[in-house]
Amino acid sequence: MNPSEIVHGLHAVQAVLAKDPSRVLRVHVLRGREDGRVAALLAAAAATQVTVERVDAARLARLAGDAVHQGVVAEVRPVAPWDEDRLSAELARLQDPAVVAAAPGGRYAPLLLALDGVQDPHNLGACLRTADACGALAVVIPRDRAAQPNATMRKVAAGAAETTPIVVVTNLARCLRDLKQAGLWVVGAEAGAQKRAADVDMTGGTVIVMGAEGGGLRQLTRQHCDLLVRLPSLGAVESLNVSVAAGMLLYEAQRQRGA
Repeated sequence: MNPSEIVHGLHAVQAVLAKDPSRVLRVHVLRGREDGRVAALLAAAAATQVTVERVDAARLARLAGDAVHQGVVAEVRPVAPWDEDRLSAELARLQDPAVVAAAPGGRYAPLLLALDGVQDPHNLGACLRTADACGALAVVIPRDRAAQPNATMRKVAAGAAETTPIVVVTNLARCLRDLKQAGLWVVGAEAGAQKRAADVDMTGGTVIVMGAEGGGLRQLTRQHCDLLVRLPSLGAVESLNVSVAAGMLLYEAQRQRGA
């Protein structure tokens, strides 16, 4: 793992300063920018004793590449993603009677989002942001042939990368099998499915599985789903963007749960 990574954009940098300032090595701010949002960020950096450097636009461009950085770039220590063992340990912790008793309604009903080979880091970031808003335990992605956490994803996620874990797995089908054995219901999204999402009970422990852009769910992934669901479509467009569809399904799960 690289000794540092780049986080760019005001919201993303503010999120890591608020969540875990010990990870922030240095914040670079565009020289001459003095608006209120930058003032708030500078105050947060000062409060946590994080070094701030005023730099010119060329320096920021070299750090952020072609990304839209909003005049703010931070160098941070990478946060390690979860693996299957960490996810299993967290699910086991959530089954502890004391934890269950303290949960809303006294129920053990974790919600996870699994992405089957999503390629675009913008889509990964958008999915992570919605998963965070819906209280998902984590977002599961395969290690190979899929977008991985990077600066673009973190900016789109708007801070969610600091609060909702990403679980990077070697074999997604095997992970889904293990989640089923742990008592979770695996629900795959497919445009041609017979059942509508609103007609399927997602109030218990649920994994919502989304396919890749264009290709959808792979056959092996589909085989490990307990059932497939579709979203209603009244227009001429055949399918929705994966992050939009993921958001609709996550909110449907929370609607059923009364959240």
